[in-house]
Amino acid sequence: MFTVAIAVFLVLFDLFLLYLLWIGAPYIPTKKSGVEKILECCGIRPGMKAADIGSGDGRIVIALARAGAIAHGYEINPLLVWWSRVKIRQAGLDGRAFIHRKNLWSADFSSFDVVTVFGVFHIMRRLETKLRRELKPGARAVSIGFEFPTWLAAEKHDGIFVYLQPD
Repeated sequence: MFTVAIAVFLVLFDLFLLYLLWIGAPYIPTKKSGVEKILECCGIRPGMKAADIGSGDGRIVIALARAGAIAHGYEINPLLVWWSRVKIRQAGLDGRAFIHRKNLWSADFSSFDVVTVFGVFHIMRRLETKLRRELKPGARAVSIGFEFPTWLAAEKHDGIFVYLQPD
C-alpha cells in the first residue's frame, strides 16, 4: 500500500513538473516484460556504459546494471531521483548504477555505448540531433514508443526502435 501511495504521489508530482516545464515525458513505469525487451534491444555486454534518459524510478537503470553495464540515469524530478537511488541501494548496485538529477539537454552522452529514452513527439527532433552529434561511433540509441523523425531505425520491436551510430 505504501508503494502505491508513493507511485501515485510521484505521478502527480511529475505531471505538475511537466506542466511547469513543458519539456519532457510523463513518468510512466515500464512493465517488467517491456524492461526485458528494452534490455534485449540494448545488446549489453559486461563493461559497457549505458544511459537512460528520463530514468523515472530507475527500473531500466537497474536492469542495465544487472546485465553488466555501468548504468547512468538522468532524471529531473527530484522525488524520482531520490526513489531511484533508494531502489539502487536496495538492489546492491551502488558503484554500478547511478542517477543524476539533470536535464537531458545539459547532459553529455558522448561516453556511452547505449542510450535509452522514452521521449515524446515534441522533443524527438531535437533529441535526435543531439544524440547523432554526441554519440560515439558504433553506439546505440534505443527509443521506446516514439521514433526519431529522420534517423532510420536499424531494428523495430513492438514499439521499440533501435538506432545505430555509424562507425
